[in-house]
Amino acid sequence: MSTAQIIDVTARDGFQNLKDWIPTEIKVKVLDQLAAAGIKRLEATSFVSPKAVPQMADAADVLRHMAQAHPGVETDVLAPNLRGAQNAVEAGAKQINYVISVSREHNMANIKRTHEESLADLASIIEAFPQLNISVALATVFGCPFVGCVPTADTLALAEKVAALGIRSVILADTIGVANPRQVRGVYRDFRAAFPDMAVRLHLHDTHGMGLANMLAALDAGCTVFETATGGLGGCPFAPGAAGNTATEDAVNMLHRMGVATGINLERLLDVVKTLRENVKASLPGRFSVARGFQEFCFYEK
Repeated sequence: MSTAQIIDVTARDGFQNLKDWIPTEIKVKVLDQLAAAGIKRLEATSFVSPKAVPQMADAADVLRHMAQAHPGVETDVLAPNLRGAQNAVEAGAKQINYVISVSREHNMANIKRTHEESLADLASIIEAFPQLNISVALATVFGCPFVGCVPTADTLALAEKVAALGIRSVILADTIGVANPRQVRGVYRDFRAAFPDMAVRLHLHDTHGMGLANMLAALDAGCTVFETATGGLGGCPFAPGAAGNTATEDAVNMLHRMGVATGINLERLLDVVKTLRENVKASLPGRFSVARGFQEFCFYEK
């Protein structure tokens, strides 16, 4: 049986833009339930300035909980700069995600930096904390809200620069959810051909309802690691009102129906959705949780 890994990003990408404060005990409850559902790797929080993102003000407490309660779960955190990385390390982080937008315009709008400044800061983090496992999230790979098309050549050129710094893990992100299956398949294959030894995962949004289709296209192209958020929570500040991340439960359901193993228990995943519905003031566009699952049947001939 083929396998795929789902990395759940609910507690970071799903929560970060929500204005109403989510109590720390609810955040850790969600993380506990994700671990109980069989999620083996997740992004738990972000070590960003609490003035910029108040929702992440309890990042250190959340990370310490994961270390104490779930030492067997790989826990990523986002660190947008050297200061964030330092705070993350002091709280016990072993793995961080660092974001650079392929679109220079989006990088400036999102983190107020040029590519050169972002790369210099990344180099500083690598030098200061050689023990850290760092993944670089390349944002706007499939499209930018300011310039539209982002040429694949630009993605490869930026990836070449982060690889030269020693980075061996990259996230290709459809930041505003405008990718299509043909594009995803082509970009992934081109990236793989250029960087055969790089660990690559995809972060796909469902803005235009193509999250699962894009996941399937990537799967067909050889990708086996995906980032999703339970309930489809999340989104992009440059696409207000749009659906968020591809829903973890929808992705797992599709993969299981196809005979692709994830190690995740769907029923327990629905417990997470229930907790979100009861405690988070946000729409949850995921589909599987609102319809009969028919898990008692197999609908294809083996």
